[in-house]
Amino acid sequence: MREKISGGAAYGISEADYILYLAAKEIAEAIEADLYEICPIRPYTAADLDWNDKQSRSTAEMNDPTCRPDIAGAVKDMEQYDTIFIGFPIWWYTAPTIIHTFLEQYDLNGKTIIPFATSGGSAMGATNQDLAPSCPGAILKEGKRWNADASLTTLK
Repeated sequence: MREKISGGAAYGISEADYILYLAAKEIAEAIEADLYEICPIRPYTAADLDWNDKQSRSTAEMNDPTCRPDIAGAVKDMEQYDTIFIGFPIWWYTAPTIIHTFLEQYDLNGKTIIPFATSGGSAMGATNQDLAPSCPGAILKEGKRWNADASLTTLK
């Protein structure tokens, strides 16, 4: 039984998503954790992720703090994990709303949550403050952000 899981929400659209995937994979290998990909039921398109378009799906989701996009699948036996590394691209200086969907579907009381993110330049901002209500009772550690163009050497 594994005690750790590394999960990431990569949308498969950009180079940043590939870097996020590599980060999740590297973390999983380094700590001998299981790897889980957080996928939306309805995949995002490039148009959905166009943050310059005020009508795009990503903009609409981030403008609605109650938005919880549906996730395809669930982690089997989440109770076996005591540490959860959760990765995502930074959207508007925080985690995408789908990360809240993921966290809120489990009882994470007493578990350690460690966020990690990629971004073209945005910092983690208020990520932990924003995520805390979605994982009550969890120990939410400060996360790490890598640039979207981070090399594999940097990730290691």
